[in-house]
Amino acid sequence: MSQSKRSSKILVVVIFFLFMFLHQVDKLLIGPLTPQIMKDFQITKTQMGAVLTGALLIGTVFYPLWGYFYDKYSRAKLLSLASLIWGSTTWLSAIVRTYVPFVITRASTGIDDSAYPGLYSLIADYFKPTQRGKVYGILQLSQPLGYLGGMILALMIAPMLQWEWRTVFIATGCMGVLLSIAIYFGVKDLPRGQAEPEYEGAAEVGQYRFSMEAFMDVIKKPTMWFIFLQGFAGVFPWNVITYWFFTYLGEERGYAEGDVLMLMAPVIIILAGGYFLGGFLGDFAFKFTSKGRILVSAMGVILGAVFLYFALNTPIAERGTFFVLMCLTAIFMPLSSPNVVSTVFDITLPEVRSTAQSVEYFIENIGAASAPLIAGIIADATNLYTAILWICISAWALCFVFYLFVLFFIDKDIRSLRTTMESRVSASR
Repeated sequence: MSQSKRSSKILVVVIFFLFMFLHQVDKLLIGPLTPQIMKDFQITKTQMGAVLTGALLIGTVFYPLWGYFYDKYSRAKLLSLASLIWGSTTWLSAIVRTYVPFVITRASTGIDDSAYPGLYSLIADYFKPTQRGKVYGILQLSQPLGYLGGMILALMIAPMLQWEWRTVFIATGCMGVLLSIAIYFGVKDLPRGQAEPEYEGAAEVGQYRFSMEAFMDVIKKPTMWFIFLQGFAGVFPWNVITYWFFTYLGEERGYAEGDVLMLMAPVIIILAGGYFLGGFLGDFAFKFTSKGRILVSAMGVILGAVFLYFALNTPIAERGTFFVLMCLTAIFMPLSSPNVVSTVFDITLPEVRSTAQSVEYFIENIGAASAPLIAGIIADATNLYTAILWICISAWALCFVFYLFVLFFIDKDIRSLRTTMESRVSASR
């Protein structure tokens, strides 16, 4: 590989990492800021759950549209637009002064949350299939690190600078605008499918765009059916923990704000490492068997559920034990994330990858959009312990079952893609 190509790849990964990191800071800030926002608007947990659910619902609606556009037009330019929308809508949510407009403007921030399928699809054209898991793992480090960055900004930097929550959102909105400029000028779009092994050494890569026939071919694959189902269940725990765990630690386990940061900072750093570990293990296992990524994913959801169960049932006084068990939970929770993205691309034609992943995210968010609201309702009726525990355990158990079904079909569906790519290369010679 030439030095210029290597540098181009590194630059794209750096820009996309910064985009995802700062976007996650902005998106996940609302977790640690939830107590301040609830106090400001004088609202209940159910009403706050509606705020959180609104953005997820808007993101859900926009996923298919973004996916189609990414497979038809320049992914780099669309990602730049998504970043600009992120900055603008965050500003709007910061300037409103009453509850109903806040629900509406905060919901509008979900428009750009649908941007990631195009980002992952473009990365798939920069890196070979055996490298993608690690690259996706590196990029997905940005999610927990963004969560940690949001915590530090909300609980340390903002109080030190005497910023209220509105000022924090104005600052993160500026990040979105700056990143839109960086993506527009720093990221180059590539021919779809360029990094597929069949094209190695080929003088030219065919120009393919979205087609309904190719998309329907993907939808018919049994592997995708169960990937969709696990996605629907799998994001329930993430959204419940993201939006309610800070409140749970403060109200039900007696942690002060400073204690929350001391507990969660190392847990989130370990969680970040779990993304790369999952991608690394998935790529390694994939070299030996097409089932490798799914086996790693199944191990992750089971062990994550086990350790979370024991953590939440640890007596409140035993903070050391609780911390250790949360660290163990954090190692295994993210193992499946980079492997699911890689698996979708392992069985999907390059020209419909954004759309296929957008449909997956659409189905995920149908469930995820209701998770904060359901958790708020359960918490008002019982407590946050009950809401977090049973939503997470039930969802991960379902994911494990769906992964078992994927194992029966994955080999055939991967062979189908490789055969199609080989026939394209042969036809172009």
